[in-house]
Amino acid sequence: MNIGYVFREMGQSLRRNLSMVVSIILVTFISLTFVGTASLLQLQIGQMKNYWYDRAQVAVYLCSSVSPDEICPQGEASADLKGAVEERLNSTTLAPYIEEFYFEDHEQAFKNFQEQFEGNAVAKYVSAEQLNETFWVNLKDPNQSAIITEAFSGMPGVEEVRDQRSYLDQIFSILNAASIAAIGIAALMLVSAALLISTTIRLSAFSRRRELGIMRLVGASNFYIQLPFILEGVVAATVGSILAGGAVLGIVQFFVQGYLAERLPFTSFVGLSDGLLVVPLLVLAGILLAAVASGLAIRRYLRI
Repeated sequence: MNIGYVFREMGQSLRRNLSMVVSIILVTFISLTFVGTASLLQLQIGQMKNYWYDRAQVAVYLCSSVSPDEICPQGEASADLKGAVEERLNSTTLAPYIEEFYFEDHEQAFKNFQEQFEGNAVAKYVSAEQLNETFWVNLKDPNQSAIITEAFSGMPGVEEVRDQRSYLDQIFSILNAASIAAIGIAALMLVSAALLISTTIRLSAFSRRRELGIMRLVGASNFYIQLPFILEGVVAATVGSILAGGAVLGIVQFFVQGYLAERLPFTSFVGLSDGLLVVPLLVLAGILLAAVASGLAIRRYLRI
């Protein structure tokens, strides 16, 4: 096989179809950027789940003076009821599942509320008595929060049992929806890229139909004839996928780490190391997409 001839033909074809090649690069770049963004979003969701689920607590809210009568008919939880809740937390039934727990009284709850809503108008209208006294429970395995919920739901003096993971699940549902939307857009763009690559290769083959006919007459193998066209698609898609990889790294460095991480320091975000894991997959995806689309297009053309 004359490798020089193969690369020479590929270079000439790239120059002849420069506008189409640029189109392939741009479509591949955009579609794989969406793929990379969706992959990073999934990594971010997994990282946030690991980070926050381990820190999520179960709150046993005690009845306060403003609790609904149908839930707390006895009014605010008395010292006896608080003692009953603490005794159950220390019981041999629940203690094996609990890492630690602590009690938050009205004054501490008010202080935490004022810190959390500092500068907010709502902080002026809330008094300490309106806030629930609470037992905060850290579990050895956060996935077993249902045990605490079942143990205290409906217990006299308890207004509500709340697993903090329920708040996180809502956030993760939104992030998952965004990730699925990005994957959907990426899939459409990848189909567009495959069709564009296929069309470009067929046009390129048509423009060189006389040369192809001669090569077939002199007995050149199909692989030898097809290789320049396949390489043409692969080169264009590789450039697009490398640009997509650079865009993904740029998003991680300047948006995630340079913007989000500085404004939301209480959580962890994906870093460049995660981005560098995604880049090779994008390049590989671009090469495979171009090779398959180009191979099928030229193979079909040679059968006509």
